[in-house]
Amino acid sequence: MTQYGTVALGGTFDIIHKGHLALLSKAFSISSHAIIGLTGDELALKMKKKTTNDYSKRFESLTNVIQKKFPNSSYSIRKLENDFGPAAMEGNVDALVVSEETSNKGEILNTIRKKRNLSQVEVVIVPMVLAEDGNRISSTRIKNSEIDTDGKLS
Repeated sequence: MTQYGTVALGGTFDIIHKGHLALLSKAFSISSHAIIGLTGDELALKMKKKTTNDYSKRFESLTNVIQKKFPNSSYSIRKLENDFGPAAMEGNVDALVVSEETSNKGEILNTIRKKRNLSQVEVVIVPMVLAEDGNRISSTRIKNSEIDTDGKLS
């Protein structure tokens, strides 16, 4: 059910896992268009994220997953060079889709948007996706071979 015209979400999407799919699924199910902010290599470095794949590989991988799992979805992928990218600049964003872990980003974004005389966005929180062991699924845990991309214990 489409509730919003345009939603924004963001992430590094280094190793795409079930948690990422939950975010994407929510974004596509509630909007007619999703702007996906993909962390640029410089920002990842600044955030001290150890990525396995560079921006172009992550872009390609994200595009492939969306085309395969969410065909006919309207989206654009934009390079993030700061925490908010297009969501802070563009007036046509109606909602920000975040995980429980990053839910505070919504308040920060609305403060930035208010200063720019842009309308406030709804913050849509997607529950964390847990692995078999009850802990959250993350790229770090996958890289450490604790779990696979579906959260199954290795």
